[in-house]
Amino acid sequence: MSNQTDPKLSKWPFFLGDAVLIGLAYFLYSQSKLSMGHWDIAFTLVCCTVGAGFCVAPFLIEYRAVVRLSEANALVSAADQMKNLELVAVHISAATAQWQVVQEQSGKTVGAAKDIAERLTTEAAAFSEFLQKSNDGEKANLRLEVEKLRRAENDWLQVIVRTLDHVYALHHAGLRSGQSGLIEQLGQFQNACRDAARRIGLVPFAPAPGEPFNPQLHQLADGQTPPSADAKVGDALATGYTMQGQLLRPALIALQAEIVLAAPAPVSEVATLELEEKAAPRLLEEQSLL
Repeated sequence: MSNQTDPKLSKWPFFLGDAVLIGLAYFLYSQSKLSMGHWDIAFTLVCCTVGAGFCVAPFLIEYRAVVRLSEANALVSAADQMKNLELVAVHISAATAQWQVVQEQSGKTVGAAKDIAERLTTEAAAFSEFLQKSNDGEKANLRLEVEKLRRAENDWLQVIVRTLDHVYALHHAGLRSGQSGLIEQLGQFQNACRDAARRIGLVPFAPAPGEPFNPQLHQLADGQTPPSADAKVGDALATGYTMQGQLLRPALIALQAEIVLAAPAPVSEVATLELEEKAAPRLLEEQSLL
């Protein structure tokens, strides 16, 4: 807005006219010797009224000029404000356009994030499924390998047990022969075989004659005759075995009343197979526990 000075009006002509009119009214009043007539009074009043008007007129004119100048200044200020409003409107329009661009970019970013999240979810599900299948396959393979190892262990354990049974039968036959040299050699051979079996945890045991019958560790040859409470072991027909501290097979015995005076024959192949068949489920159970 331009700087404008307040309007200045020369007041002295108005004051001069006022003084002339007031002087004229006073002159009329002083010249009248007698009472003033109607025309004199009227003319005097007119002079006074016009003089007063001349006195007030410059102030009224100056006030109106100031008011108009203020209105003009207000209009100029309003025009400047309108310009500022136009600038604000331009800024608002630019900000709105930028906000729309930002909103569009945000929408694209949100869409891309959703796509990435969906892809990650799909990949995670596929990876989890792959891991599950791999774990299932590995578990199946490991289970198969464990079953194979258990079967192989059961097989070689049965082979060792059968071999030790034959060694025991051979040593028992040597004892029956009465030849000291043969008995000594067969005893050393049996001890060597048993020492080798102990290295893998297989320990054979045979009850001594006269030992009380224990149904958990001893088994009769017929497998059906229940012994009496005071029954005692007469002879061990086949040794029993423990595998790593667990009972694998009870010892096959004959009671004292059942001992035949003649030399007993070694355990037959059929009896050995029967003992191994009875011991197989227990062996598998013990191996599963291990």
